[in-house]
Amino acid sequence: MLSRQILRGSSIVHVARPTNKLGHLCSTRLAAAGKQTSRRQSARPVLQQDVGKLASSASTECRQSRKARQGHRSRVVANATNSIQASHTSPESSKSSLTPVLIAVAIASLGALLFGLHVAIVNGLQDAVSAELGFSGNTGLRGAMVSMVLAGATIGSTSGSGLADGLGRRKSFLLSAVPLVIGSILCATAGSANALLAGRFLCGMGIGLTSAVTPVYISEVAPTHLRGTLGSVNQLVICFGILGALVCNIVIPATQWRTIFALTAIPPVLLFLGMLGQPESPRWLVQKNRTSEAEQSARKLWGSDGASQLGDSKSGGGQTLEAKQSTAQLLGVRGVQIGIALFVLQQFAGINAVMYFSTQVFKEAGIQNAATASAAIGLVNVVGTIIAGSLIEKAGRVQLLTVSFTGMCISMFAMVAGRSLPQLASSAGTIAFAGTVAYVLSFALGAGPVPGLLVPEINTEQMRGRAMSLAMTAHWVCNFAVGQFFDYARVQWGAAGIFAFFGAMCAVAVLFIKSSVPETKGRSLEEVQAMLA
Repeated sequence: MLSRQILRGSSIVHVARPTNKLGHLCSTRLAAAGKQTSRRQSARPVLQQDVGKLASSASTECRQSRKARQGHRSRVVANATNSIQASHTSPESSKSSLTPVLIAVAIASLGALLFGLHVAIVNGLQDAVSAELGFSGNTGLRGAMVSMVLAGATIGSTSGSGLADGLGRRKSFLLSAVPLVIGSILCATAGSANALLAGRFLCGMGIGLTSAVTPVYISEVAPTHLRGTLGSVNQLVICFGILGALVCNIVIPATQWRTIFALTAIPPVLLFLGMLGQPESPRWLVQKNRTSEAEQSARKLWGSDGASQLGDSKSGGGQTLEAKQSTAQLLGVRGVQIGIALFVLQQFAGINAVMYFSTQVFKEAGIQNAATASAAIGLVNVVGTIIAGSLIEKAGRVQLLTVSFTGMCISMFAMVAGRSLPQLASSAGTIAFAGTVAYVLSFALGAGPVPGLLVPEINTEQMRGRAMSLAMTAHWVCNFAVGQFFDYARVQWGAAGIFAFFGAMCAVAVLFIKSSVPETKGRSLEEVQAMLA
């Protein structure tokens, strides 16, 4: 080993020098270390680049994941919103599918308008008509002015079952317009009592037929969730007809009774023309095994998915045992029995006695302007029916019927007290008017609109027309009896005695409804049929 001397202070230090071999080794190691350092330095940018790429990719994935989660939440919210909307709004209630239904119901309701017009039109005309035609002192002919239209209606509603189920609902409407127009013209041009009574009889036949067909047609074309509301339109339009007749008695002098009868020819013409463009009842077409026509009619009424809304009725077509039953056998069916009983109780509760003879009753009670008071009663009837239409799907049929007949009962006995108790004699007129208002309002809330709605609901498709016809026949027979004998009974027993009888019948109705009438609110026609099976 070589060495060299270094003078450090006073000492001489010997430092060894590496040999060539050792120096080469060190140089090699130093070079290797330098290369590794160089490689690490050169790799650093690459590593940084890779880390940048990874970070960028992760950021992109995070953004995509965040967008995906937001999109998922949006879809969930949208689906939830659609579900909520679907739970409250069905395809039936869309504007595009509801408009044809409303048009069909409006045109069919012209039959109900004629019902109201013809039963009330003579309320203020009896004196003028009988004087001009020469039977003023004949109480029988005066009573026949009222009852003849009811006799015709009895025959019309009886034949209505075969026509409605055989020819169809639409053709039955067209046919009913013929006697209505002819009868109105006969009444307007009558030169004798016989001609007048013949015209009244023909008008009665027409309204008897429409009274059986109108509620059935409306119940069959109406969507389930609106059936109660649209069903009440039938009674509402009857009330408008009654009100229109009573207003005519005020606006047009009674001596111009021919003009009033001539005006009643206009609605049946409109009914005929309007029905030419309306679809047949889809459910009636199904009953006749005309499935393709039924689906086409359903789509026209209820929209593109209308055929699906026919539900189980598609499998119910054809002539079943129910369709072949005789009238005697039908009278043993529960739904038919309930319908007949409701209309019998409705009539013997006194509503049409009030409508036919209110002017005379008010005169006897000392009310000066009896015709105006009668028109006010007609307006109350309209208002009450409108209220009933808004409640019928909320309160239900049974509750409205119960409240209605209870109010009618209380009102009748209040009028009995006003007529019977000497202490109330000075207030007889006020009690008569207030009691009549309360009675008619109570009637309009349930006893008026519900029976006509309930009968088509509680009877099957195959017998619905016949069941409604039998119920309306009972209605017209009882209506005829009340119209024919009320004036006689009022003379014999007094108004108080008649009102007491009407009040007792209202009480019987409440008991019957509580024990026998089923609730159909919110159920489809097929569900109601299954419930009563």
